[in-house]
Amino acid sequence: MSTSQVPPPILVLSPDLAGALKNSVEATLLAIIKKNRHTRYFSESPVFADFHSALRKLGRGNDADISDDTFLETYRTAIPLTTYDSYEPFANKFLGDTCQEDDVRDMFSPGLPRFIAVTSSTSKPKPKFYCRYQSPNPLRYVTGDVGPTFWTFSLHYRQLVKVQNRNGNIISTIPVGIGSSAGVRMRHGLEVENDHLNIKLAGDWATSPVAVGFIRDYRAFMLTHTLFALARSEVETICILFATSAVDMIRYMEEEWDTLITSIETGELPPWEGIQHVREYLQPHFPPRQDRAAQLRAIGKATEQPGWLGEIWPKLKTTISTCSGVFSIAVPKLQFYLGHNVQLRSLGFATSEAQIATVYDPSDLNLFKMTPRDVIEYLDAAKEENASSIVPPWLVEVGKRYEIVCTTHDGLWRYRLGDVVEIAGFDPTDGTPITRYFERRRREICSVITWMAGGILTERHVTAAILAVQDTLAPIAEFTAFIDSRSGVPTLAYLIEVHGELYPEASKAPMRLRNELCRLNEEFDLQRMRIPTIRLLEPGTFGEYRQWRIEINDSGAGQSKVPVLMWDDAAREWMLARVRRELGVDSSGGAVQG
Repeated sequence: MSTSQVPPPILVLSPDLAGALKNSVEATLLAIIKKNRHTRYFSESPVFADFHSALRKLGRGNDADISDDTFLETYRTAIPLTTYDSYEPFANKFLGDTCQEDDVRDMFSPGLPRFIAVTSSTSKPKPKFYCRYQSPNPLRYVTGDVGPTFWTFSLHYRQLVKVQNRNGNIISTIPVGIGSSAGVRMRHGLEVENDHLNIKLAGDWATSPVAVGFIRDYRAFMLTHTLFALARSEVETICILFATSAVDMIRYMEEEWDTLITSIETGELPPWEGIQHVREYLQPHFPPRQDRAAQLRAIGKATEQPGWLGEIWPKLKTTISTCSGVFSIAVPKLQFYLGHNVQLRSLGFATSEAQIATVYDPSDLNLFKMTPRDVIEYLDAAKEENASSIVPPWLVEVGKRYEIVCTTHDGLWRYRLGDVVEIAGFDPTDGTPITRYFERRRREICSVITWMAGGILTERHVTAAILAVQDTLAPIAEFTAFIDSRSGVPTLAYLIEVHGELYPEASKAPMRLRNELCRLNEEFDLQRMRIPTIRLLEPGTFGEYRQWRIEINDSGAGQSKVPVLMWDDAAREWMLARVRRELGVDSSGGAVQG
């Protein structure tokens, strides 16, 4: 559906649409209950004991004896909110190099998982692992008649789990890695057992050959994808997972411009570290292209004029990336380099746990239609955090905010994602809620940030405040923050990269930050709130941070995010070692008193 054909969300559900939505959601929920009711996790975890007890009290032993209405009512009254605490002991059974089939079959859903998705450990040093039994949604944005696509796909996995039957035979090999890598593998039939053959393929669905997907070094990964894309003038689509990574790509391209052009001209790959293991597989797909090199030399490096990427790829129509939430900080710079003739579109809303939503209106970077494939419920963000505060999709209210709770075919049950959305309306064709991403609600750490100067500090406050002082400070390229308690009084400390140099009155920014935070949340006591600190990082620090996180987590180059609030002490110290200037910081490293 083109942008012009997308109907605006409606603000109120008609009785017919509400009824149709209720019937559709309950049919999906019944299918999930009946499919996953007898799995190891649901049968053995004590968090579901009330559900089983309720059915036993009814004297219902077999599914055939239980009516659909009974299943639904028992789910609504007896399934609590769940977190990774109950899921983890069962997921850990997969994490040995070899598992016995009898120990892991039917763990969360019938059969064996197709892959195990691992989180990026954005806010906590310890990753989480989620068994996924069904294929992710097809990556429609890089298929069909979109023309040549510059797509920074990764095929990395951190571990292969081999499942052994009673006879000692390996019956399944399950990759453990990022969900986007699994999606690429499934769509294009790139089974891990055949990687010795896969690595030689041209990969006609993207400008890069398959071997580029096996590069782990973040900078080399981005540069090599860029090199193969630069060699093609006919690129029509760019697909990069995160907008911040797209900005990294532009920075690397500028830094290595002469090397990239020479390589395209000669057909010889650059001597970059991190590509040695795939060089022999890349070279056959990289012939010399003197004419293309001449075109790029004539274009030259980026200037102060917008649209550099449009000059490099004159047929470029669309760039697709995750642009909502924390990634929105990169949108202005990315849009500048794309120019006015290239549409920037959102990638959708997916997590390691589940597919949450698809893009509703391609012209809006933060407008999503919730998925019908699983059951999404809504935890009222203004009420107590328990199951009694859950609202079904047909009863949510426009303008209200809810934390997403999902029950999935992959075996999650009323699982709290921690992501808060705002209801923007409903799809007029089927009543499905249309949402905007609002903020991350970090349950496991909220006690650390709940009370600061008498008020609740959220990631949205942290983000809005720093963006509001850009006219005093400088245009923000990227940022993170942490709670600095070294002086005994919690202080909000920002770590930032900027475009260009700081403005002459940048020293006033910390005081403005405090005033802005108090404006955003009137509960904050201006007299009790210490002046936030701002530390300017060396250019390129956030790109280097992504590389560092990939290395220590053994995650794929396609997955590395910077949190709004950083709670990992090692990550914080890594950042602090790259500070070039400090604002609002006294000689002892603490905050200046207001």
